[in-house]
Amino acid sequence: METSEARINANRANAQSSTGPTSATGKAKASLNALKTGLTGVTVLLPSDDADAYKSHILSYEKQFKPVGPEECALTQSIADIRWRLNRIPALEFALITIGRHQLAAQDESFNRPDLNPVLEMEIRLAYAKDFRNLHLQEARLARRREKEMVELRALQTERKAQETEELMKATRVYIAARHYKKPFDLAALGFEFSKERFISFLASQTPAIQYEELTDSMQATA
Repeated sequence: METSEARINANRANAQSSTGPTSATGKAKASLNALKTGLTGVTVLLPSDDADAYKSHILSYEKQFKPVGPEECALTQSIADIRWRLNRIPALEFALITIGRHQLAAQDESFNRPDLNPVLEMEIRLAYAKDFRNLHLQEARLARRREKEMVELRALQTERKAQETEELMKATRVYIAARHYKKPFDLAALGFEFSKERFISFLASQTPAIQYEELTDSMQATA
């Protein structure tokens, strides 16, 4: 979709302004910037993110939800972006622990002992309690927003599909009546907007009993 391509290109342009750090601690600190720039705001794709993986991620959501129209497309894009942000959170937690490990080990070499790992992690979580709390708050906020938008998307698609089915049933009645009275039938001329292929597929799914009922209804309507 054009929306996906535009989003990827915009994020790539934003990412070009930074080459990023090279050391392990520096990379961890850079990852923590996502607490402010990666989980909120307009920019979704960070300099450290894989643009091709992001594109595949978006396309997988478009394939799953098959959005139609601007509102459904916008919601699908937003839901995919939220999931992309949520998937980043475990890495951010790891970045916090990595930074804490380097800092505490620099202060006391005994923290490098493997048997002290549980103690070290507890110290890190206490030292960065505010950052961990903010991370979890952002996670909860994103999860709530995602659920809300999923409900909106399902409602839009349910309404659209119901309207489409109603139009297809109407076209079926007109078609059966036209066939019965040997009259011409043209979808476009009759004002129906769906394709001939879509109508044929729908018509093929109707059982003879349903077609008979539709024929009866159409004959009664023209009587």
